[in-house]
Amino acid sequence: MLHLSQYFPITDPTLIFFVVLLMILISPIIMGRLRIPHIIGMVLAGVLVGKYGLDILERDASFELFGKVGLYYIMFLAGLEMDMEGMKKNKAQIITFGLLTFSIPFLLTYFTGTVLLDYTPAAALLLGCIMASNTLIAYPIVGRYGLTRHPSSTLSVGSSMLSLLLALVIMATVVNSAQGDGGGLFWLFFILKLAAYSIGLVMVIPRMTRWFLRRYSDAVMQFIFILATMFLSAALSAAIGVEGIFGAFYSG
Repeated sequence: MLHLSQYFPITDPTLIFFVVLLMILISPIIMGRLRIPHIIGMVLAGVLVGKYGLDILERDASFELFGKVGLYYIMFLAGLEMDMEGMKKNKAQIITFGLLTFSIPFLLTYFTGTVLLDYTPAAALLLGCIMASNTLIAYPIVGRYGLTRHPSSTLSVGSSMLSLLLALVIMATVVNSAQGDGGGLFWLFFILKLAAYSIGLVMVIPRMTRWFLRRYSDAVMQFIFILATMFLSAALSAAIGVEGIFGAFYSG
C-alpha cells in the first residue's frame, strides 16, 4: 500500500525551491481575487505546508534566509518611499502616535502577563514587545495606489518604526539581562554604538550611493549595489544589538 507520508517532508533542494516558487506564484493570485493583502496569503501558505499543517516542507536554514530577505526588502522599500519632508513637518505627531502605539499594548500585555497569567517579569516583557511591535502588512497595497506620501501613510510608517525600535531595544535589554550583561555599562555601550551606527549611515550611505550611481549606469549593477547596501546596513544593525529590519529600513 502506498503511503504518501514517506515522501514528506520534502528534503530535495530542487523540489523545495519549486514548492516555494509555486506558493509565491499562486498566493498573490488567490489573495488578489479575494482582495486580501498578498503577504497574508504567503503566511497562510506557509502554515499550510509547514510542520503543523500538511507537513510538506520542513523549516530549515533556507526558509530563514528567504524570510529575512523578504522582510528586509519590504522594510527597505518602506524606507525608500518615505516622505522625509512630511516626516520633518509632522515629527511631533509621529513621535506621539508612535509612543501611544507602543506603550498601550505593551503596558496592557505586561500587566496581563504578570498579574493574570503569573508570568515572570522577563517573560511578560518579551510578550509585551511582541504585542507592541507591528508589521506594515498593508504597505504594498498603499504603494500600489500611490498613497505612500499621504500624511496618514507617513504617520503610520513613522510610528510603526518608532514602536518597532522601542520593542527591539527592550528585547535586547531583556536578552542581555538574562545573560548577565544588562547593567549600566551595557546601556552606555549600546547608546554609543547606536549613535555611531546612525550617524555613520547618514554620513556614508548617501555619499557612497551618489558616487556609485553617477559612475555606473548599468541597471543590474545599480540593483546589486542597492541590495548590498541594504544587507550591510542590516548586518551592522544586528551587530550593535538591534534587529536587521531596523537597519534595512534606515538604509532605505
